[in-house]
Amino acid sequence: MLNQNPVWRYFLVLGMLLLALVYALPNLYPEDPALNISATRGGTVAEQTREQLEQSFSAAGIAAKSVVLENGQLLARFNSTEDQLQAREIASQQLGANYITALNLAPATPDWLAAIGASPMKLGLDLRGGVHFLMAVDMKAALDKNLNDMVQTFRADLREDKIRYRSIQADTASGQVQVLLRSAEDVVATEAALKKRDRELVFSPGSDDLTLLVSISEIRLKEIREYALEQNITIIRNRVNEIGVAEPLVQRQGADRIVVQLPGVQDTATAKEILGATASLEFRLVDEEGDLAAALEGRVPLNAELYYTRDGRPVLLEKRIMLTGEHITGANSAFDEYSRPQVSIKLDAKGGNMLSAATRDAIGRRMASVFIEYKPGTELGPDGNPVLIKQQEVINDATIQARLGRDFRITGIDSPGEAQNLATLLRAGALIAPIQIIEERTIGPSLGKENIELGTTAIFWGMICVLVFMVIYYKAFGLVANLALVANLVLIVGVMSMIPGATLTLPGMAGIVLTVGMAVDANVLIFERIREELADGRSVQQAIHHGYDRAFATIADSNITTLLVALILFGIGTGPVKGFAVTLAIGILTSIFTAVVGTRLLVNLFWGGRRVQSLPI
Repeated sequence: MLNQNPVWRYFLVLGMLLLALVYALPNLYPEDPALNISATRGGTVAEQTREQLEQSFSAAGIAAKSVVLENGQLLARFNSTEDQLQAREIASQQLGANYITALNLAPATPDWLAAIGASPMKLGLDLRGGVHFLMAVDMKAALDKNLNDMVQTFRADLREDKIRYRSIQADTASGQVQVLLRSAEDVVATEAALKKRDRELVFSPGSDDLTLLVSISEIRLKEIREYALEQNITIIRNRVNEIGVAEPLVQRQGADRIVVQLPGVQDTATAKEILGATASLEFRLVDEEGDLAAALEGRVPLNAELYYTRDGRPVLLEKRIMLTGEHITGANSAFDEYSRPQVSIKLDAKGGNMLSAATRDAIGRRMASVFIEYKPGTELGPDGNPVLIKQQEVINDATIQARLGRDFRITGIDSPGEAQNLATLLRAGALIAPIQIIEERTIGPSLGKENIELGTTAIFWGMICVLVFMVIYYKAFGLVANLALVANLVLIVGVMSMIPGATLTLPGMAGIVLTVGMAVDANVLIFERIREELADGRSVQQAIHHGYDRAFATIADSNITTLLVALILFGIGTGPVKGFAVTLAIGILTSIFTAVVGTRLLVNLFWGGRRVQSLPI
């Protein structure tokens, strides 16, 4: 018979709706004002610290909803923003500079929903509030660093080929390396040797016959810039993840810019301190022949530099950099065969070759790991941005036991905690070039809340108007369309909550309002087609059958063209445009499902396969 469906189809659609409803439920629970506390430089927050803070909050009359440790960080939830701000003052005074205390908003999803992976929709800055930074990468610093690396490489290559030279120096102003040789034959041999190792090098004569100028091709320059930008994006993303920001956005903009958005973060100063500080790592040999006492008095040897460890112990290191952190691909803390803490390090191929050459004649000597950090100071530079202050310290020094390669380990570490901290620093990698915050925007949580209320109000009244119209115009069939419309909204919210990369923005809410109208449009086409079939004298069952079948082609055409537009907007758009495209695309797919499949199941359930003389349409 016409217009009858098997029972399994009803259970399938009902199951899909229930699944969407379950994953949409977390959006009903408001977020809690929270403090996210993490130890600086890769450390972890101890249980003793958690207990002390909990006691301090109670003594100050602050009723914390929970104070728990999660992945080495402390998350404290509060009932109000007033308690949150007061707790931050207490935590900052008690913990000092060794911990980062950031204001945040933590989801309040019940445990039973969190256990199945259900979480609220990710909200953009315009709805949740937060901070937006536009950061510029110092490409000149990246190119200068590459020139200095070329100097070290050329020296090693010429020594290996036994070619005598007088000096090799980097000229950062011209972007060239000047090689001063001893004879014309050495000039020819040097060019041949270096060109054999690297085809991207460009050679030109210098001011005299014994000087050779070496630069790199435009293709290589572009590769260096691209690598510097991508590496910095990766490291900034790691830094943001370390402070526990939920759903951060770190993406490229243009040739040398990085956009960072931190939804829910209310502490702009802390966010700027974390992102504005750039860090790098260097491995250098300890200068054991230099006079440390003389260096402390200001007489530092020409080929050495004076550094200090975290506990203030002076160390004299060679100027020559053996390796930088950009070549580290992995670092893990473990124990050696004598149950002593160690850090196992993996390098890329280029880094392994560099370290192997550097440690060939350095067995038995001490190698130091230098942590270098650039923090924005209080003084402003000519461009109006804060001047970066360089801070550097030796975080570890250990004896080289054998010639090192792509895999090696650092021993001589005092405790497992220190090994874990060192591994975290090494894993985080090194920024290729310094970055500066050139634009900052802050959206307060109150403005985001107001946007949500306005968007929700628009969706609500849009739904009411459509529901009333459908009931008045199509009677009982209008009620069926209204049920499908409510199901469509549940599906949109559920799918948006399930997709990891989907973010709801204010334009996205406009997309939902648009989808509400489009979803009803499909039902209008179907119902009008059924009316036409009835007017042509067909039976009720034939009118229902032909109405859905013949209207589907028109519905598919109109929605597919709109879906293609949404995909184009998603591909070429950014920010709000992309958010609008996401909700529009999801809404189109769910509206087709509810308008065609959902309403037909209900219509067939109530009127299909029965002897009905007329339809309430």
